[in-house]
Amino acid sequence: MKGNLGSVTLFKRPKMHTNVPALVTLSPQAQEMGLAIFLILATLISTSHAESDAFNAIHLLRPRSGSGGHRVKGLDCLSWRLAVETNNLQHWSLPESCENYVGSYMLGEQYRHDCDVVADAAIEYAKSFKLGGDGKDVWVFDIDETSLSNLPYYARSDVQFGALPYNATKFNEWVEEGKAPAVPAVRRLYKLVLSLGIKPVFLTGGSDTFKRIRTANLYAAGYHSWLKLIFKGEAEEGAALVYKSKKRRELRDEGYRIVGNIGDQWSDLLGGNAGNRTFKVPDPMYYLG
Repeated sequence: MKGNLGSVTLFKRPKMHTNVPALVTLSPQAQEMGLAIFLILATLISTSHAESDAFNAIHLLRPRSGSGGHRVKGLDCLSWRLAVETNNLQHWSLPESCENYVGSYMLGEQYRHDCDVVADAAIEYAKSFKLGGDGKDVWVFDIDETSLSNLPYYARSDVQFGALPYNATKFNEWVEEGKAPAVPAVRRLYKLVLSLGIKPVFLTGGSDTFKRIRTANLYAAGYHSWLKLIFKGEAEEGAALVYKSKKRRELRDEGYRIVGNIGDQWSDLLGGNAGNRTFKVPDPMYYLG
């Protein structure tokens, strides 16, 4: 209702009711129905929050850095390494954009942990394997980036973990130094294999020109006993996979059984007579087909 005071228009305050209505008493059935509705609404709200919290928790687990601890835009290098290790990428070379990532991985704890996981699996398998008892059970070990590590060479600024083109002269000079350290996880497997009575066979695609220095390097790194140490002769032809398949076939023809086989390249593990079980240690630095 309106009233005028000069030129000002006012609204009159409505009268307040002083009588308070009596409380409504609900029937037992209505009370039960109200309680049920309340519980349903509470459950829906709680579930909604739980789903939101779960989503947020999973979202927080999404990785935001590489194995070396630095940020990797889009995680492209991590995905690339996965494709490499699963042999989905072939005939690859290290992308220059992934040099820092691979360097951090190879020099960091993750590479060592990954090698340990592979070695642990191989050790459990070797312990469970029933030997023939005739001295014919052998385990094939690759050398480069498997038994011995060339990381001191690949970490150099003129190599950049394989991001720069391969230089055979520089690498051979490194080999001639005879200073390659052991890969600890693989050496641990080697010692276990020896203790079980399985004979190690070292099979490498490296030239027999370096047989003397490589033999000394193996001794210095803790590898002191083996059945055979096989290098690639000057007359040997064929890619790594063909060459290693041939040498394993020769072992078979001599009556040996390849109980296990470990290497860093898929060409170490594929092809004929690969072994009863194969184990791959990681190597995102170079590819040999």
